[in-house]
Amino acid sequence: MTEHWTPASWRSKPAKHMPTDYPDAAALSAAEQTLRGMPPLVFAGEARRLKGLLADVSEGKAFLLQGGDCAESFKEFHADNIRDTFRLILQMAVVLTFAGGKPVVKVGRIAGQFAKPRSEPIETIDGVTMPSYRGDIINGMDFTPEERNPDPERLLKAYGQSAATLNLLRAFAGGGYADLHNIHRWTLGFVGDSPQGARYRELSDKISEALTFMAAIGVTPESHPDLHRVEFFTSHEALLLGFEEAMTRVDSTSGDWYDTSAHLLWIGERTRQLDGAHIEYMRGVKNPIGMKVGPTVEGDELLRLIDALNPANEPGRLTLYGRFGSDKIADRLPRLMQATKRAGRSVVWAIDPMHGNTLKANNGYKTRPFDRILSEVRQFVEIAESEGVHPGGVHLEMTGQNVTECIGGARALSEGELADRYHTHCDPRLNGEQALELAFLVAEKLKDARETEPKAALA
Repeated sequence: MTEHWTPASWRSKPAKHMPTDYPDAAALSAAEQTLRGMPPLVFAGEARRLKGLLADVSEGKAFLLQGGDCAESFKEFHADNIRDTFRLILQMAVVLTFAGGKPVVKVGRIAGQFAKPRSEPIETIDGVTMPSYRGDIINGMDFTPEERNPDPERLLKAYGQSAATLNLLRAFAGGGYADLHNIHRWTLGFVGDSPQGARYRELSDKISEALTFMAAIGVTPESHPDLHRVEFFTSHEALLLGFEEAMTRVDSTSGDWYDTSAHLLWIGERTRQLDGAHIEYMRGVKNPIGMKVGPTVEGDELLRLIDALNPANEPGRLTLYGRFGSDKIADRLPRLMQATKRAGRSVVWAIDPMHGNTLKANNGYKTRPFDRILSEVRQFVEIAESEGVHPGGVHLEMTGQNVTECIGGARALSEGELADRYHTHCDPRLNGEQALELAFLVAEKLKDARETEPKAALA
């Protein structure tokens, strides 16, 4: 990994889970060239700001909440969907902040989460074989040659949708919508009548009382503008490297390379080969980056990957997302945390409780049981505490829409109800009620940890 890096040096490495069957290579090259001339979607200073906040997470001074769609869709692109996801993250962050007593770093899987790795490059239906659906930035879901052949024009459409999404998110984050005084207005309609809605309203009342007291002593949005706005960052998996390369620019203030397609990019479990294209690309950009860590990785391999991606051991540079499954985390995670702690590597440890807990229901729908998701999160917090590591955050596939994709939760969603509103383009997502329920349950674990900290200090 000492070779000279350029935004294109990944092209000399093996690249997994990227389409190689674009019908028109010249059209692909032209689309990437067009992207090179487009304005950045995010700015280097914003990425540096996020890295500083993640450094706080690595030291246990803050908590990371990262969530959003499994895969964004061109067809479901709508301002209401963006608002609902943003609002759900705000709700969850309030719950986590109030119980955990720490600021919550809010990162959305949004404004760029279009590409998805697939187990097989092709699929066969009724004797007809076509390319697998790889996300709207590459091809379409409909099982036709027109939809399934990779289309370079989709790169430009993904850029346009990301720009429009970011524009709306910036307005929500800075224009007063995220003001804590609006906390009662954030309740999603279908959540409002649920047990979680009642718990949220109770918490909102407590926060409103605190805000009234603060206003009485002169702490208002006018005197403290941070009460009127919120910092919100974007992220996606850096899978389609041609798109990422085209969005990579030199920062005029530092001279460093940044991927301006998102504030944070991550490498998936399937593309983290040490000699592969994705590690090669990500080692050279200065954004905060993440990496999924599953049950097959060993401690020595993990340290080599960390050293390739974060050779200077910068706090906040690298987030590791454990994704083991509730039945494997107790065996696999402790030794990995021990390895990073023993070697003195500065990383954020977070948990992705979604991907290791996927199964196929009896009616054929891919789903995720809520109790397994919750179990993996609980075990993550407990293991981190036992290993002397900060439980840094959670990474969730979720939506503010009233979908029926994950079974269980307070309403005990059953397999028979999956077909009611199963809308995902790829993997099953928590709906708003389930995500908020998970936030309350995680908050309880964080509160317990916070209350035991002084006792541990005196021991």
